[in-house]
Amino acid sequence: MMITQCLITGASQGIGRATAIALSKTNLYDRLLLVARSSEGLDKTMQLCDEKTQTVPLAFDLSKLDEIDAFAEAIYNEYGEMDALLNIAGYADPKPLIDTTAELLKATFTINVYSLVLLTREVAKHMRKKRSGKILNVASTAGSGARPGWLAYASSKAAVISISETLSSELSEYGIQVYCISPGRCATELRAKLAPMEDASTIMQPEAVANAIVSVLHDDGLIDGQNIVVRQQVK
Repeated sequence: MMITQCLITGASQGIGRATAIALSKTNLYDRLLLVARSSEGLDKTMQLCDEKTQTVPLAFDLSKLDEIDAFAEAIYNEYGEMDALLNIAGYADPKPLIDTTAELLKATFTINVYSLVLLTREVAKHMRKKRSGKILNVASTAGSGARPGWLAYASSKAAVISISETLSSELSEYGIQVYCISPGRCATELRAKLAPMEDASTIMQPEAVANAIVSVLHDDGLIDGQNIVVRQQVK
């Protein structure tokens, strides 16, 4: 019997955690492979997931770009084929242009762009052999509009949108569908860095984005390649 599997990065908190919890309550995948740096955060996520879906913690630092290919290969050797990859891990350290450094740009793009591309590359190598699979990237509305003071973060998310559109076309011949979700203001730990004075209770919660992601994963190919904006008015 084939086991359906989904690999989720950034699963120790925020949208990644909420998505793992939401998916565990569905019948979409038999096993969720949860990736994040924090072992403690992954353990908490697993405790919150529905027991009917198997969850596996995979503590890994995605900033170690040279180790991503070996990490991915180890996953495939241990657990087999992936049916879906959700690139949700993110990094933010908001600075205006005058305070933006090469180190800040590197740190932001390493997690938000470089690790996403490299992990996607490794997963796509396997998906194209079986000629099916879903890849979903979480960008941000910050990537499609002006965000003064958030130069590195906003530009990295713009890159994610472009990457998703390009890969949707490039990988379509292998039956691989690529999606991009761009949440608006969402009460996550990352958002707290971007807008520290904001009342988190007045904006969209991670669960709303997670529900949108679950809905997209039900798609049969009609909306892949589009930048799907997710916003919610909170009264």
